[in-house]
Amino acid sequence: MSAQPLDASRHDGAPALLPLSHRSLEAVVSLERLVYPFPWTRGNFVDSLVAGYIAWTLEGAGGELVGYCIAMRGAGELHLLNLTVAEAERHRGHARRLLDALLDVGRAERTTRLWLEVRQSNAAARAAYARLGFSTVGVRPGYYPAPAASREDAIVMSLGIDGGAG
Repeated sequence: MSAQPLDASRHDGAPALLPLSHRSLEAVVSLERLVYPFPWTRGNFVDSLVAGYIAWTLEGAGGELVGYCIAMRGAGELHLLNLTVAEAERHRGHARRLLDALLDVGRAERTTRLWLEVRQSNAAARAAYARLGFSTVGVRPGYYPAPAASREDAIVMSLGIDGGAG
């Protein structure tokens, strides 16, 4: 993905969709720590940038971080690794906007599917993904860290990308 802003010139008041950069990295890491009990590390985000993963932020007019997403390409598919929206900004369509932009990339690159994992306990996210057309296709036992040194299953979900090659 280009290092140029994706839609930074928007004038409708919506947050700008921008490539995640080293400039925005500290805000992303801070939000990650606020939202998740087992957050990604700064190193996870740096590794994603170095690997060339799709990595975007949504930033408000004042530069405040609204949300972000990270996805990787592979085998003609996309895999959503992290999608996060600040708690105060939820239920305003920001996650949908990030997913729609990711699906646009998938269509342009003629990928066939978008995959993701979500915690089994995250019923709200699972329901939101289902409303967007994702199907539950499996379970990854013990995928996520959980309290008291235990593990939590991940629900694997998938969405076909129209216009894909296969």
